[in-house]
Amino acid sequence: MVKSTMMDFPLTLTHIFERTPKLFGKTEIVSRMPDKSLHRYTYRDFYERTRRLAHALLEAGVKKGDPVATLMWNHYAHLEAYFAIPIIGAVLHTLNLRLSPDDIAYIVNHAEDRILIVDDVLLPLYDRFKDKVSFEKVIVVPLTGKPVPEGYVDYEEFIQAVSGDFDYPQIDERDACGMCYTSGTTGRPKGVVYSHRSTVIHAFGEVMADTMCLSMRDVLLPVVPMFHANSWGLPYSGTLVGAKQVFPGPHLDAESLLDLMEAEKVTITAGVPTIWLAILNAIESNPGRWKLTPGMRMIVGGSAAPEPMIRAFDKHNLRVIHAWGMTETSPLGTFCTLKPSLDSLSEDEKYSYRAKQGLPVPFVEVRVVSDRGEEPWDGKSMGELQVRGPWITGSYHKLPPEEAEDKFTEDGWLRTGDVVVIDEEGYVKITDRTKDLIKSGGEWISSLELENAILAHPKVKGAAVIAVPHPKWMERPLAVVVPAEGEKPTAEELREFLLAKYPKWMVPDAFVFVDELPLTSVGKIHKSV
Repeated sequence: MVKSTMMDFPLTLTHIFERTPKLFGKTEIVSRMPDKSLHRYTYRDFYERTRRLAHALLEAGVKKGDPVATLMWNHYAHLEAYFAIPIIGAVLHTLNLRLSPDDIAYIVNHAEDRILIVDDVLLPLYDRFKDKVSFEKVIVVPLTGKPVPEGYVDYEEFIQAVSGDFDYPQIDERDACGMCYTSGTTGRPKGVVYSHRSTVIHAFGEVMADTMCLSMRDVLLPVVPMFHANSWGLPYSGTLVGAKQVFPGPHLDAESLLDLMEAEKVTITAGVPTIWLAILNAIESNPGRWKLTPGMRMIVGGSAAPEPMIRAFDKHNLRVIHAWGMTETSPLGTFCTLKPSLDSLSEDEKYSYRAKQGLPVPFVEVRVVSDRGEEPWDGKSMGELQVRGPWITGSYHKLPPEEAEDKFTEDGWLRTGDVVVIDEEGYVKITDRTKDLIKSGGEWISSLELENAILAHPKVKGAAVIAVPHPKWMERPLAVVVPAEGEKPTAEELREFLLAKYPKWMVPDAFVFVDELPLTSVGKIHKSV
């Protein structure tokens, strides 16, 4: 019998943390502050300060497995917390500042967070739920430069009070390193706990050539918040390869982002479609104002990117690339890179592929399951997307098994709730969420497909299609439309526009025009509202 002679080397974030400053110590990390000034320092500075934060947390009594909460925007101090907390064996718990104060309080208490690190600009939000929680220590990051209020710990004083010289505790790669809660749009938020192993492997998955292709030559700007699914893992994968990282702070409006992208020569960025639609509108309203890096990759996830948006950005030499994932999948599950075998397709056919969610990332296995059982990959058979892999959650934090029965199959796959088809090439296309499908007269109608079709109309800026009760057909689609600036589309012209592509029974019975669509805490359209 032959036995392996490979070293048993643990996959922990400590190794990423120790590697980067040695190899990329001079590379910059840039953060936009609340007053729009830029904070700059290097990976070497980041390393020294992060070691101090880790040491200070140990001195404060943080032990292995303790959750430490952050209530912070995307910036350098949050990146320090991203590493300082896990490298001492504690658990980084990012709080979603866009949730209601009641939901945040519920999450804090459910996770049993002991310590909070909070931006000074977010203290008014903390004030709204502080009476419902009990932190042992609240550490305030003075982003504005103002004195930290009495009763709180000043972050800078906290980390300067120690040397940063400490011994790393023993960490197993399967130990918890991070925790995120779902946004709770269908019931109470649920906690997902990531391990060092899952987070490190996920980082390797992101930097591969046929996924995000992150490298030391990139300038990375994560628009997706660091409190949402670990900013899609980008702070870890960006640090792994030594990329220059640029953080927008609280300034997520289109003009601020475009100014930052231009000034720092950003090559790759990531966010939800609503961000990119706003950026596209700004670019087209101000031709020639911003000189962005040609071919800048714009990773889009959270919901489907309309094909017209992908085409429009191409005209500006900016490349939108589709990805799919969930809090439960760390989050990267699929990524849309076109195979060489598709090179001979027409431009229209290539755009059709680019509007799909893409191929499963290596080590993520997918299947389509309907009431009939597992469906073939033929591009026609529709069912729920189910996934499994080394960075896919197998359970929820402190959630009784009986309450999670509908989320996991008996044979161990995660039920995503996304309705998809997978074609012969292996490309996943989401047609809807199970809860958003419209059943009309026994036939299923995809709200997502209708939304993307409506968004292709030049007079439309935003669209949501929802089900409304019908006495004969059970449900019928209703379209809620945001007109493009200066336009006044009518229900009749939109109906005629859709009838050119869809049968009458699929076309919405009515169109309602609104100024804006309600969004969830992570930037998706809030259809229940």
